[in-house]
Amino acid sequence: MNSWEELRKQARKLENDIDVKLTCLSKLGTGSHGLKSSESDTEPLLSADHMIESTASEIESLLVKLSDTNEKMSDIMAEGGKDAAAIHTLQRHKEILEDYKKELNKTINNIQSRKDREQLMHSVRKDIDSYKNSTSKLNRRMDMYLKENEHIRASDRLVQDQIQIVLDTREHLTSQRQHLKRLHTRLHDISSKFPLLTSLIPRIT
Repeated sequence: MNSWEELRKQARKLENDIDVKLTCLSKLGTGSHGLKSSESDTEPLLSADHMIESTASEIESLLVKLSDTNEKMSDIMAEGGKDAAAIHTLQRHKEILEDYKKELNKTINNIQSRKDREQLMHSVRKDIDSYKNSTSKLNRRMDMYLKENEHIRASDRLVQDQIQIVLDTREHLTSQRQHLKRLHTRLHDISSKFPLLTSLIPRIT
């Protein structure tokens, strides 16, 4: 059976190891673990999941060992022969254990919250990109429709212009026929008054 001093040293070593691992886990959770991606200065949290899970598992294992060590120290304490300082030391080790458990849970929750935010942001960016693409396609389609509409309007104006030319020509021809008819009538009247001009009318008309 380990002595009180050996257990105390073991507890201190476990506490130091846990403290280092918790610091490492916290850095992993914030992306400050020295890794770099091609798009940013820090590695995205989603790509470091395996490192986070591994570190958290190691911390949990160390916490179990620390808890066992504290239990062994409690057993020695129950046998008696320890002063108030030893009692205070054991109590302090138990408090540190509880603090580390709380810190681990807090860190894991923070990491999960950050992971959820990154997933949400990724989803939002994806939706925005999709919207931009659909908007771009819609704009191109609208441009095509506008050009087609302008082409139709131009064709319509051309047809209207041609119709107007035909109407103007028809009106002009009608006016000419009326003018010639009036002229023919006058010549006929003149020939009636002047028979000698009868022979000239066919030549004129």
